[in-house]
Amino acid sequence: MLKNKFSATLLIFSFFIFVYIFYQSEIILDGRNRTYYFKYYIFSLILILFSIISFYLNKKLKSYLMMITFSSIFAIYAFQTYLTISYGGVTGQRFIEKKIQMAKKKGVSFDYRRKIDVYTELKNTKYQNLKPTISPATHIYKNLNIFPLAGVSNSKTINCNENGYYSIFQSDRYGFNNPDTEWNQKEIEFFLVGDSFIMGNCVNRPHDISSVLREISNKSVLNIGYVNNGTLLEYASLKEYIIPNIKNIIWVYYEKSDLDNLNNELKSNILRKYIDDISFKQNLIFKQNEINKILAELINEQFQKELNSKKYFENNLSFKIRKFLDLWNVRELLFFKNQSYSKKEFNPPDEFVKIIKLAENLALKNNSNFHFVYLPSYNRYISNFDNQEYEFVKKTINDLNINFIDIHNEVFKKEENPLKLFPFKLPGHYTIKGYRKVAEAIFNKM
Repeated sequence: MLKNKFSATLLIFSFFIFVYIFYQSEIILDGRNRTYYFKYYIFSLILILFSIISFYLNKKLKSYLMMITFSSIFAIYAFQTYLTISYGGVTGQRFIEKKIQMAKKKGVSFDYRRKIDVYTELKNTKYQNLKPTISPATHIYKNLNIFPLAGVSNSKTINCNENGYYSIFQSDRYGFNNPDTEWNQKEIEFFLVGDSFIMGNCVNRPHDISSVLREISNKSVLNIGYVNNGTLLEYASLKEYIIPNIKNIIWVYYEKSDLDNLNNELKSNILRKYIDDISFKQNLIFKQNEINKILAELINEQFQKELNSKKYFENNLSFKIRKFLDLWNVRELLFFKNQSYSKKEFNPPDEFVKIIKLAENLALKNNSNFHFVYLPSYNRYISNFDNQEYEFVKKTINDLNINFIDIHNEVFKKEENPLKLFPFKLPGHYTIKGYRKVAEAIFNKM
C-alpha cells in the first residue's frame, strides 16, 4: 500500500514540477526565455514517465526505488543547506564570489556591492546629479509616446562592474558615452553604432573603443551604442542621430545577443515603424528635455522597485523558503556553465538583412562609408561553439559587398589565451586591453 502511495505521490509531484516550470516560462516570462527552461521541461517529463513506470515495478524494485529517491532528496537538500549557509542564499552570489576570488589572485580589489547600493551612496555624497544607465530595450513593453534610445543627457552616469569597480561616464547632450564637444566637430571620422561593447561597458574613458580610436587616429569619434541594443534599436539610433559630416559609419555586431535582441525589438510597434516606413523618425535630437523627463520618471520607478526588491530578498522569509525548496543554489552551481554556453536553435529573423540594407543605404545617402565589425563572445572560446550565426552574418555582409571586419581573426585568434581579454577570464565584456586591441584592429583594417 505504501509503495503504491509512493508512485502516486511521485506522479503528482512530477506534474506539479511540470506545471510550475510552465508557469514560470510561459506566464511569468511570456515565453521569452524558453531556451533556459528547456532542460527543466525535459527533466520534468522524464520524471513523469519514470513515475508512471514505477506503478508497474515489482515490490523489491519499488523498495529500492523508494530508498534511492529518499536518499537522493536528503543528499540534495543537505547540499542546498550547505550552499545556503555558505552563500547566504543570495541570487548570483556564487558568480560574484568567483569574480572576487579571481580578483584576489591578481591582487585587485573588487567592489562586491550591488549597483543600487553604490548608486545610492554616490548620489547622496559625491554626485547629486548621478543617473544609472537605462537600457532602451526596457521600453519595448511600455506604452510611451516617445521611445528613448539613450540615457539622460549631460549627467554623470553609473554603468556596471566587471573589472572590480563601477564605471561612470559623463553623458553627452543626447545621453550617449561621448565627450559632448565631439558633436561640434566639422567632420566625424568614425561614427560607431552598436550595443554595450560600443558604449564601453564596465570601463572608464579613455579605455572604451571610441576613446582609443580617438587617441590613435587623432580624429573625431562618436558612438551611439547603448546596453542591450539589438539590430533594430541600433538602426533606429542611426536613423535618429546620423549627422551630415560623418566620414565612416562603423556598424558593430556582437554575436551572442544581437539577433536575440532583434526578435524582442520586433514586438515594439514604434521600433517596427523604422523599417516599415522609410520616412519614419521620432526627431529625438529635438526632444531631449522631454526624453530626460520620461527617463527621470522611469529611473525613479525602477529605483523604487529595486529598493523594494532588495528589502524583499533580504527580509522576506517566504521568499527565502521558496528559494531553498526550489534548490536555487544547487541549480545555480550545476547549470552555470550550461546556461551560458548551451547551443540553441538558430532561426535568424528575415528583418536582419532588411535592416542592414537600410543602414547601408542611409550611409550612402549621407555620403558616408559603411563598415561592418563582428565581435566574438566569450562562448566562442570555451567549447562546442556553434558557428551558424557567424557563417550567416558573414555571408550576409559579404553578399551585400560591405566591408567585413572579423575581430575574432584580427584579435582573439592571435592570442595564446583569448580568455585573458575578458575580465578575470569570466563571461562579460572585454578588458581594457581587449577594448584597445579591438579599436586598433578596426583602425588598421579601415
